[in-house]
Amino acid sequence: MPIGTLRVVLLWHMHQPFYKDLVTGEYRLPWVRMHALKDYYGMVKLLDEFPQVHQTFNIVPSLVEQLKDYIAGTAQDPFLRVASKPAGELRIDERRFALQYLFQANVTQLIGRYPRYHELYERYRSAGEDPFRAESHFSQRDFTDLQVLSQLSWFDEFFLEQPDLEAMVLKGRDYTQADLDFILKKEREIMASVLPAYADAAKRGSAEISATPFYHPILPLLCDSNIGAASSAGLPLPQRRFQHPEDADEQIRRALESHTQTFGVRPAGLWPSEGSVSEQVLALAAKQNVRWMATDEGVLGRSLGYHFGRDHNGRLSREGAEKLYNIYRYEKAGTKMHLVFRDHRLSDLIGFVYAGMAPDEAAEHLMRSLKESAHPVLVKGRDAVVSIILDGENAWETYRHSGREFLRRFYSLLESEPGVEAVTVSEAIERHDPKKMGELRLLVPGSWINANFNIWIGASEDNKAWDYLGDARDYYEANEKKATVEQRKIAYEELMIAEGSDWNWWYGPEHHSANDRDFDELYRKHLSNVYTALGGTPPEYLAHPIAKGIARAKAVPQTAYVHPKIDGRTVHYFDWLGSAMYSADRTTTAMHGKEFALEALYAGVNETDLYGRLDFNGGTPQGDFELMVNFEVVDEAQRSFQLIAHASGGAVVAWEIRSPQTKKAIATLGLSADVEVALKQVFEFRIPLSLLGAVEGAMVRMRFSMWRDHVPVDALPLEGSVELPVLPEDDLLENAYKVGVAVGD
Repeated sequence: MPIGTLRVVLLWHMHQPFYKDLVTGEYRLPWVRMHALKDYYGMVKLLDEFPQVHQTFNIVPSLVEQLKDYIAGTAQDPFLRVASKPAGELRIDERRFALQYLFQANVTQLIGRYPRYHELYERYRSAGEDPFRAESHFSQRDFTDLQVLSQLSWFDEFFLEQPDLEAMVLKGRDYTQADLDFILKKEREIMASVLPAYADAAKRGSAEISATPFYHPILPLLCDSNIGAASSAGLPLPQRRFQHPEDADEQIRRALESHTQTFGVRPAGLWPSEGSVSEQVLALAAKQNVRWMATDEGVLGRSLGYHFGRDHNGRLSREGAEKLYNIYRYEKAGTKMHLVFRDHRLSDLIGFVYAGMAPDEAAEHLMRSLKESAHPVLVKGRDAVVSIILDGENAWETYRHSGREFLRRFYSLLESEPGVEAVTVSEAIERHDPKKMGELRLLVPGSWINANFNIWIGASEDNKAWDYLGDARDYYEANEKKATVEQRKIAYEELMIAEGSDWNWWYGPEHHSANDRDFDELYRKHLSNVYTALGGTPPEYLAHPIAKGIARAKAVPQTAYVHPKIDGRTVHYFDWLGSAMYSADRTTTAMHGKEFALEALYAGVNETDLYGRLDFNGGTPQGDFELMVNFEVVDEAQRSFQLIAHASGGAVVAWEIRSPQTKKAIATLGLSADVEVALKQVFEFRIPLSLLGAVEGAMVRMRFSMWRDHVPVDALPLEGSVELPVLPEDDLLENAYKVGVAVGD
């Protein structure tokens, strides 16, 4: 029997919230501009090198509108104003603003790539990341360097290869106003190249451009907020029911028209915001001639009454592979729609795992995983359609050089591997045997996150946001006829913006960032503008934050010597009293889906030994896995070591301490050198300081990670390291009065 063809569908979702206040014209946050300098251009431009690799790019229309605003030079961005103003003319409040916001970048991959930028960041961090305390420690020259490097660090690899920008990178420091002006001019050139690059790729067939409803709303909830409880029984709902399918219809219509005007072709497909679908939404899209939509495997599983379970290697069963790696045709009550469902695991490997691997190993692992996943389908002579759908921008901040080497190696494998095709969604539909398509007569409402809508509704903050939206929507209906055409236009546009999913992404307990207050204030500003545009006064409650305080990652330095017993069992409180501690932060990301296996780490020294402890989230992991602890000992020189523990059945079966440089073990389970390693409820170890050559005055930096099947699962800290100074106990006590000394880079 002939082997079937493996068709890989890659869909990259390009999106940012609508940061513009329509009344003032001000952009609250700069991320449209920053990502335009890097991922929006680079991701599609990379396809020039791989003509056989076809992909789908989903570009949210509200992102396109913001890009056009920047390209036209009409966007008012306070971040850009502060970044471009001569450093000698910055007011004290602008200097503090620069310190607060111009370090908002990945510390390892963006800031750490530029030594001078990292030097300035370390100075800011040593002042407790407090712009008021730090401001006096930065000279005019420092601010000019910060302005240049905070922009240059976001430039795409394609542009950094240009001689003039390469020279700017090599200069490294002591930049001038002329250098800054040059960088800002380059920014405008780069942003102007983004949309033509997509149009060109679509024209030559390398890319299909799909759309999302205009302002990225959760369409099923716009149609009926009560559907949140249909997907999650017993979910608390807002006090008032929001039902405006006409708004959902308008968001779809505008998206299709916007793309037609921008790219010269009407989109065939729709990635509904956050993969959120319902039968009512499919009917609305079908009436506007949308040919295909996409969502997550969880929605398919619930619709089929089937659980897509995976083994320890992340592989589906034969039956699961046959169900998932197909194209479905939904038909019901006159509605017809093609549907593809993303492989959740493979998508998350790119989003959250491969950044921690060597690019060639990651690319080979992904190709091997694709082939192994689809094998049960292919060996039966059937074609397999494997859909990988994820964020096309945020993930690359955690990759070295924006992940370009990983993508190049993976795309090269896609082109060269026999029996594998990288196709757009429309190409996959066209090439698939219609008789082999799956059939759906029922679609359970849900999103790509847990096949429900709990991220955007149900929590008290989310529900309050929906109630406020409903109030503003009612006010509009009651007052629109008394307003002028221009007033109605602004008010309705603000409503459409407020219907976007991004505001509730940051409300509730799931996600938080350094910009929580900005998102909260901007959402309430959009709602307030509805009232003011119609000549009214916003309700007083819109002056008060919706968001509540939230616990964040916690870092505590060591303050006393520790002498814990190493047995891997649940610890006594006093065993680790005085140790350094770092707890995980699972909320500060614009992406969702990362596996969090590690809960907290503890570390400390005493007169003779180094200790470490790792707590797990949800109990000791099952199956086989590895725990790795990376050490750096810094004194006059710098030395590196790794503790690698192999675990199976909830216990350590082997371990070794080795030097990454020599690859030689200096201690193993059979040659302990007075090392203790244990795993039961927690993972613990003790290592003599002498084994690492860590004498008094040295600094020991530690980072923990968990691996499974040669793939990193989770790490603590995600960035930087926990720092342990080897000092007398009396000196450690002083750490109790210091700020921000527990985690370094």
